[in-house]
Amino acid sequence: MAGRIFDIQRFSVHDGPGIRTTVFFQGCPLRCRWCHNPEAVSAGPALFYSDRACLSCRACEATCTEAVHSFAGEEHRMCRERCRLCGACAEVCVAGALEFSGRSATPEEVVEVVLRDRVFYETSGGGVTLSGGEPLAQPAFAREILARCRTEGLHTAVDTCGEGAREALDALIPLADLWLFDVKHLDPGAHRAATGRSNERILQNLRYLDSVLRRDAGPAPVGARLVLRVPLIPAVNDTPENLEALAALIRELPSVHEMRLLPYHHLQEDKYRRLGREYPGADLVPPDDAAVGAIREYLATKAGITVDVGG
Repeated sequence: MAGRIFDIQRFSVHDGPGIRTTVFFQGCPLRCRWCHNPEAVSAGPALFYSDRACLSCRACEATCTEAVHSFAGEEHRMCRERCRLCGACAEVCVAGALEFSGRSATPEEVVEVVLRDRVFYETSGGGVTLSGGEPLAQPAFAREILARCRTEGLHTAVDTCGEGAREALDALIPLADLWLFDVKHLDPGAHRAATGRSNERILQNLRYLDSVLRRDAGPAPVGARLVLRVPLIPAVNDTPENLEALAALIRELPSVHEMRLLPYHHLQEDKYRRLGREYPGADLVPPDDAAVGAIREYLATKAGITVDVGG
């Protein structure tokens, strides 16, 4: 068995408790305007190019069989429409101006990397987190990684947008100690406008997961937790109506005791430029600290749970 990933990040401190290794899955069903991992949206690989790093050595031009790369003097030109995403050009780019993202990996290969930092998990209460992209899009691959990690005694977490088949959730529930569940908008139309999909199945899955985790003798591991993560996007989901609906939703989910607000930022814009894509969130602006603090206090009071910023 093999799956598709685009990165394995060691020493992560933002995707669950302690020091963790985060495995980033390739492919996501949503198309969020603010997505900070655009290279993971497609199920296939992606090619980054940085003109600032290019040395104009022309090795890529000599290697590529599809005439994707050409030069006018020292100006590097790319015809991405011709690219088959084979990665050959990135392999010969000594300057690192071309980077190939996305690869096939087996569960054994992934877990071998994860286990390199076992000592840090043990001393910090950390473990492994599956993120993306979307782990629910590759449930068999995700399940095998989680099963192997639990056999090794590691704490396991799944970071999900919630858009996936119920069967995918059921496959992972017995193996996840922590769920980091994104809630982007409560209005179906606004959610579709911001992400390309309705939130109907997402909210169904969230309520289902909550019901499973509340069972005394359910399939989930003892003590499994459900934490909501809300990207905070001004003029998209920070309206009074949406915040009120979010608080009401949380009150319906007894297993949810924690929420993380993730304020929008512009750091991902450079990724889009290096992928040769237009950034769909160019009109979005980060929230100021005062607004974030006010929203945090509102949700903590109205929903009756712990609300933190970041992570």
